[in-house]
Amino acid sequence: MELHLNGKTALVTGAGRGIGLAVVRALAAEGVRVIAAARTPTPEVEAAGAIPMAVDLSDPAGAERLVSEATAELGGIDILVNNVGGGDGGLTGGFLDTTEAQWAEVVDLNFFATVRVTRAALPALLAAHGAIVNVSSIGARVPHGGPIAYTTAKAALTAFGKALVHEFGPQGVRVNTVSPGPVRTAMWESRTGYGAELAASMGVSHAELLAGLPAAMGMLIDRLVEPDEVATLVTYLASPLAAATTGADFLIDGGAVKTA
Repeated sequence: MELHLNGKTALVTGAGRGIGLAVVRALAAEGVRVIAAARTPTPEVEAAGAIPMAVDLSDPAGAERLVSEATAELGGIDILVNNVGGGDGGLTGGFLDTTEAQWAEVVDLNFFATVRVTRAALPALLAAHGAIVNVSSIGARVPHGGPIAYTTAKAALTAFGKALVHEFGPQGVRVNTVSPGPVRTAMWESRTGYGAELAASMGVSHAELLAGLPAAMGMLIDRLVEPDEVATLVTYLASPLAAATTGADFLIDGGAVKTA
């Protein structure tokens, strides 16, 4: 399918690996000129044909610097994909186990980093009548299904997209949210990631946890979601083919969320 994205420009955050890297590859394959922002850009970013930019978005000045450099490099921004997130390591306990510092770190990374980048990028997006896609999580809809600080931050991110499009949609900027279920990324598969920590806290092997995760999450497929599947949805939503689609939150979770 021709998505009519050739020659467009995009800024993708959290682009070093996982969903972000898959989005970079998908956009670049459609002829988009992509700035791939990550704390530590990986060789795979350049191999995908994107321009890597190192940035720490926990630094409030990082967003301004990133957008300024990306706009100068690209000559404008047509698409912003806010994928930065994570920081759920060490959060296998409950509410009383989550410290003030952990709350601050997780909310900053999963919510305020996107607020900062979006604020900085809006002038360019308004000029281009561009598109924003925020990558949230099904945890926003089922907040008991993950670490409380993480799912609360993702719920704020989903609400942010809804509020943002109400203000800027009439000015030509589309905003949509993609909410994946468990995706086959390092978060679940790494031996030092959240999945391994969760398995240890439950007294099961990492392999057992991964094998049982789709069923435990109520998924109707017997595997995790693939990063490329999320990237395909993000790329479509960023394209002119989705011109009438805005203000929506799209689940890609293998049927885990049962409510409408």
